[in-house]
This record gives sequence, structure tokens and C-alpha cells, in this order.
Amino acid sequence: MQLTKRLSLLAAAAALTATTAVFAAPTYINVLTGGTSGVYYPIGVAISQLYGQIDGARPSVQATKASVENLNLLQSGRGELAFALGDSVADAWNGVEDAGFKAPLKRLRAIAGTYNNYIQVVASAESGIKTLEDLKGKRISVGAPKSGTELNARAIFAAAGLSYEDMRRVEFLPYAESVELIKNRQLDATLQSSGLGMAAIRDLASTMPVNFVAIPGDVVEKINNPAYQPGVIPAGTYDGQDEDVPTVGITNILVSHEKVDEEVAYQMTKLIFDNLDALGNAHAAAKAIKLESAAQNLPIPLHPGAERFYREAGVLE
Repeated sequence: MQLTKRLSLLAAAAALTATTAVFAAPTYINVLTGGTSGVYYPIGVAISQLYGQIDGARPSVQATKASVENLNLLQSGRGELAFALGDSVADAWNGVEDAGFKAPLKRLRAIAGTYNNYIQVVASAESGIKTLEDLKGKRISVGAPKSGTELNARAIFAAAGLSYEDMRRVEFLPYAESVELIKNRQLDATLQSSGLGMAAIRDLASTMPVNFVAIPGDVVEKINNPAYQPGVIPAGTYDGQDEDVPTVGITNILVSHEKVDEEVAYQMTKLIFDNLDALGNAHAAAKAIKLESAAQNLPIPLHPGAERFYREAGVLE
């Protein structure tokens, strides 16, 4: 009898320990960004710092090759929040293999539409490149292979009647490395998809004379993808850029996945919109994030936690 009672007490203690362990388990929130010299990274760091306010959360930030890699990592559960371009998100949901997705990524869920990326084609002034047509026979970098930037480059060149074969050399490099090669006269130009005021291009424009290449509206119209919209790099965004530059704007989306707990996703979304000033201080591009439009025109379903937040905020019926 005594032995039975002792065993029961031990079993109860074990059950209590197991239950306590479950409740005490940390909530890992890995924020997937992009290269450290881009815009995703500083905003991702700021978001990660906010997530330290979530009970039991252990936030972290991971520098990546951005959109395509981020979405594949989310699908495999190796991140909880990621930045990605809207066209890449649509391609991931539909499983467009040529865009870097071997099968449809149906675990993805949207947290928020944020600010626009702008296609920024910048060339050294000495290269003589002033138009897209001038890129023929020149050396250019277009981002990592099958990255969101590189997919943008393909779409824009095709709409302009160009291809990689028209260039003297095409490199597939991230922001900072592309800029360093231009500084060293080893490249003539780079095409980058990023928020305005991106650090690597600021660095280049402050170091040497550069030209910003326009992407005219008629080229944008030929891109058969609603994610691509006419945009402008306002005059004065970079040193020596004295005029507005017509280009392409593409919405960035913060993406999660279906296995992230609803309450956690709710807190993740709420903390973003309760602290927009802090995100704007991390990078000026984040100042364009608006609650009113964050749940609109998304190519994938909202995470239920994010949806609950938007309904409470009155921006979603």
C-alpha cells in the first residue's frame, strides 16, 4: 500500500514537471532578412528587438539571400517571420519552379504588406550607361541566382527586349559585393531591388559619380505581373541624384507559416504596428508601412493571428 502511494506521488510529480516544462518551453522567433547591407536586415533587427517583449520569446535575426531562400526556409519550418517580395511570394504559393520553388509552398501565411521595393539600376558615370539599352555589351550584377532581385532583373530585361546574352558579363552577387566591384572598375552597373536609401548604393553614390537608369512606364506595362507597378526614386535619395528616376515598385510582404501559434502571430503583428516609429528609425523605408493597407492585396492567406489583429484594429471586416 505504501509502495503504491509512493509510486502515485512520483507519477504526479513527473506529470507536474512535464507540464511545467511544456509551459516553460521558449518560443523561438527567427526573423529571416537579407544581406546585411540591404534594407531587410536593419528592419529585421528592429523587429527582433520588439519581439523580446513576447512572454517566453527568444528572437533572433538571420541574414540570408532574401526572398526565395526565406520562403523556402519558412516552408521547412526554419524561421517564423521573413521578408519577401510580393512577386516571389506569389510564385512560391504557386510553385513556380523557374523562380526557385520546386513545389507549391502552401504552409506560408501572410503577416503584413509593408513598404515597396524599388528596382534601382545604378552605373558608374564613366561607363556611359544612361538607359537600359546602354547595358548591352556591359558588365552588370543582378543579385544572387534566383533571388527576388535576380527574378526582377529577368522580368525587366525581357520587357525591355534585353537578355543576359546581350551583356558582356553578368555576375550574380549581393548588394555590397556588387558595389565593391563597381568601385574597383570590375563592373559597370548593378540592378538591385531594395527599399529607397539602401546603404550599399548610398555608399557607391558618395564614393564616385554614378548614373541612375530609368525604367520607363512603357516597359513596366509589358511585365505580365500585377506585383510590378510604376514607381519613382525621388530626387535627392542619393548623392548626385538631382532628378526623379522612373522605375518599378514591388510590395514587400512579411510572411510566416501555418505552424506558428496563433497567439504568437497575433503578438508579432501587433508589436509591428504598435511600434512603427521604432521601425522607421531603423530604416527610413519602414516609414511607408501603413496599417490601413497591410492586409490588402496579398497573394497568400493571412495567418489567423494576424487576421485577428486586423479585425480588432478595424481595418479588416
